[in-house]
Amino acid sequence: MTTVLIVILSFVLYLVAYHTYGRYLARRVFRIDPDAQTPACMIDDGVDFVPSKRSLVFGHHFTSIAGTGPIVGPAIAVVWGWVPALVWVLVGSIMMGAVHDFGSLVISMRHRGRTIADLSGSVVNPRVRMLFMIVVVIGLWIVLAIFGLVIATIFKLYPTSVIPVFAQIPIAIGLGFWLRRGGSMLIGSLVAVGLMYATIWWSSGLEIEGKHGIFYPVMLDYLSEIGWWTLILMIYVFIASVLPVHVLLQPRDFINSWQLIIAMGLLVLGVLVARPPIVADAVRMVPEVSVNGNPAPPMLPFLFITIACGAVSGFHCLVSSGCSSRQLKTEGDAQYVGFGAMLTEGFLATLVIVACIAGIGMGTLDGEAAWLRYYQQWGGDAGLGAKLTPFIQGSANMIGSIGISEHFAITLMGVFVASFAATTLDSATRLQRYVIAELAVGHESTHKAGPIRSLIANRYGATTVAVVSGFLLAISDAPVRGLENAGLGGLTLWPIFGATNQLLAALALLVVTVWLVKSKKPAWVSAVPMVFMLGITSYAIVLLAKGFADSSNALLLGISVLMLVLEIWIVIEAAGLVFSKKAEEKVSE
Repeated sequence: MTTVLIVILSFVLYLVAYHTYGRYLARRVFRIDPDAQTPACMIDDGVDFVPSKRSLVFGHHFTSIAGTGPIVGPAIAVVWGWVPALVWVLVGSIMMGAVHDFGSLVISMRHRGRTIADLSGSVVNPRVRMLFMIVVVIGLWIVLAIFGLVIATIFKLYPTSVIPVFAQIPIAIGLGFWLRRGGSMLIGSLVAVGLMYATIWWSSGLEIEGKHGIFYPVMLDYLSEIGWWTLILMIYVFIASVLPVHVLLQPRDFINSWQLIIAMGLLVLGVLVARPPIVADAVRMVPEVSVNGNPAPPMLPFLFITIACGAVSGFHCLVSSGCSSRQLKTEGDAQYVGFGAMLTEGFLATLVIVACIAGIGMGTLDGEAAWLRYYQQWGGDAGLGAKLTPFIQGSANMIGSIGISEHFAITLMGVFVASFAATTLDSATRLQRYVIAELAVGHESTHKAGPIRSLIANRYGATTVAVVSGFLLAISDAPVRGLENAGLGGLTLWPIFGATNQLLAALALLVVTVWLVKSKKPAWVSAVPMVFMLGITSYAIVLLAKGFADSSNALLLGISVLMLVLEIWIVIEAAGLVFSKKAEEKVSE
């Protein structure tokens, strides 16, 4: 199968799925009512609940859920062959991920924009709410650490991406101000995107020498370069996440959504022009042992937790229920945002796979030699840089086939990855703030919760807890590697991120399933993916726990065991409710 055929058929499949299965879910399962009042219109506090145009919400939603998940995951997973990775992305995104995102968005909109974790207390029982909250806190904790490390790694590997990424901040603030003053969205978008690409063009033409200057943080002792970048990013994300959502997050994510469309368009055009041959193995059940002597994990179950974003991702339920449900003006936009954004992410993951299995063979090393350089051995423990490089280089090779210079293409893709990771970092911090505040005071008012709990529940206190804990996890390898190398082993967090993320997806699907059962609506659409995700995630967590025990990694072992216990507990609680409900129905008959 040629790369051109893969891209065209994938696009057609997603288009058909949106207009068939998506429409079925909207009309027959969730019964969307365009006239129903949404939480954004009911509350409209100007901070988190803001009625917005669906294009703005789509941009914010998509860039928040995408991040680098659909890039790093597929870039690792193709080591098991391109066929399993592609099949999982196509099937998973349509039958599981889109249902998960759409369902989480709808039930949150029907309950005043409450988060899926908070809703589990009403849908199942209060104990499940507390257990779900713990899973969410741990999941977001890992997201903050790993996405901070991803951006820091990009800044280190591709320093020309630094200025364009930070230049997006004033550009986005200016766009937001323009739109709030009633300015034309078309004119504002054209100017903002034009300025963004001007910074990329300017930065790509600069020669980067040495390790000082505006491209790098101040070089101090005691911490690695990646560690300093991560610290700077955490300071930035603290500021960004306490601002009203329409000041920075919405306009910057809207700009990034245009960046995504343009980048994906360039990649598709590159594939159509270059028609690069596939240089990767179709299926490889057991990759070679890594240079560090670590054996590759088995394809089953690790393929399904390595590719999370792009197929199905629990983080999406938090964005759907914690952010996007509070911004939609009408339920009629829910399919476009919830279902459509997930399919778009699936198509992005498809392009990532093509870049890694074909585009990588168009550079200095061509054909199979390029593939073997990155994928001959298991490299899941080789660091984030080793996994980001195949995508960025492969994408730049394909874009270069249409006449764009290599320097510009590499800078463009570096900015693309870092910008998307930054939007996820922003949204994850804001979501973690919500959850920490909910855990601190529950449904009490802050003045009744006591001074310490009120301080933690405060917008600034909760955000401080979120960013400090995320930074400490990001440099948690310091006791072994030393502070001067802290963060360099960031990819060791990816398996536990994937497992926790997929567990969160399974639990969100469980809440959606129980809600559908109680509402007497077709529950199979979420029940089938729920059962699959619960089984595959449990298997993966058990294997991960064994590996962490063998390597004496007490922190990740503790997280794995806790996740497994919480999963079993929540499933038992939910199963008891569903079966008791069915028993009551039989008695009433």
